[in-house]
Amino acid sequence: MASHSRREFVIAAGAGATALAAGCTGLTGSGGDDTLVVGATVSRTGAFSSAGADVETAYKLGRDVINENGGILGRDVELVMEDDESSPKGVREGLQRITSNHDVDVLWGTFGSLLVGAGASFAENEGIPFLSANFAYMQPHVENEYDWVFAPFPKSRDMANTSVKLSDMAAETGDRPERVGIWRTNTGWGAELSRVWSEALENNGHEVVLDEEVSIGTKDFSTLISQTKSADVEYLLANLTPADGITAVKQMRESNYLPKLCCMERAATITTWLGATGGAGAYMNAVPGWVPGMVDNGNDEMLSAFRAMDDTDEYPSPTVGGSYNVAQTAKQAFEAAGSVEHDAVRQALSEGTFETVIGEFSFDEYGMASDGDLAPPTGQWQDGMLRLVVPADVESEASTDLTYPIPPYEGR
Repeated sequence: MASHSRREFVIAAGAGATALAAGCTGLTGSGGDDTLVVGATVSRTGAFSSAGADVETAYKLGRDVINENGGILGRDVELVMEDDESSPKGVREGLQRITSNHDVDVLWGTFGSLLVGAGASFAENEGIPFLSANFAYMQPHVENEYDWVFAPFPKSRDMANTSVKLSDMAAETGDRPERVGIWRTNTGWGAELSRVWSEALENNGHEVVLDEEVSIGTKDFSTLISQTKSADVEYLLANLTPADGITAVKQMRESNYLPKLCCMERAATITTWLGATGGAGAYMNAVPGWVPGMVDNGNDEMLSAFRAMDDTDEYPSPTVGGSYNVAQTAKQAFEAAGSVEHDAVRQALSEGTFETVIGEFSFDEYGMASDGDLAPPTGQWQDGMLRLVVPADVESEASTDLTYPIPPYEGR
């Protein structure tokens, strides 16, 4: 991969959003001088459909905010999406249909490292700039030496650092959870996350007493829960899929197992988490890249636009917020390039500094947010929503203090 040089310039956050009319739909077309075509697959069906709905909402929101504020380089954004059916094959086939029928200027990714990785490979083969959140897996960037793939999103190393911060914060309100258990999916990302979690927490004086692999699609967690209880795990970390996380947490309640502190990465980031777990998922944490309660860099504009879109007073889900930042990053890159030419956009992504709802960052030589740029926020499910608890110094209507230890299931 060619080295990504650095220029000392900052690409300012996009223009503020104004209230948008509800009911906007995706556009299709072949592109032209007055349009900028974005291609994307989203998981409308399959195991990732809950998260996929949030990604689709974010992309439509990003498109609408951009177009409401003059478009990009005087062009309206057209968003062309296909259902990837939560499978790598579906991602490849969907992107192939899109690029065969449309003159695509940029590709946006789907949800989850397994599926985003398939989209990244497609983009590399086609030579099209590719941007994706929901892609914490570091290894593909390093192994594949991406030229066209950029991930404006915290990576496994950032999540591990935040797991330490969360434990240290817990120590301020009670006895620090010393005994750590890890449930990792049977994927490369699961193995990577387990490794960096273990390294970071052991370096902080914790003891990893359990590290178990979980097959995606597991229906019976009773044996794993029993093992976790027997190991006296106080701090549980997992990267289950949303469907598996819901199943696991409901069975944790049935088994009356509850750690003092729990991070359910990926699973606990979806809008329907609390209802789907029947309330058992309350007080669990997640480090999703964006959490309600964050401020600056377009957060107020995004919140206003989201509420206008759905005519609601609610907050967007973490996946909506994290995925919306893809649209911000794309807009800033195109404007810095001053062109829709693929090579020019790639150069702008390689050399720029970006300001989005998840923070300020640049990309390293692998297309990842540079190490240390993003300190991903942590949320805890309280009062019916995932609310910001880390960083603790942010004051907003959706931020709150960490509740530790997790209250018993009874009496909530």
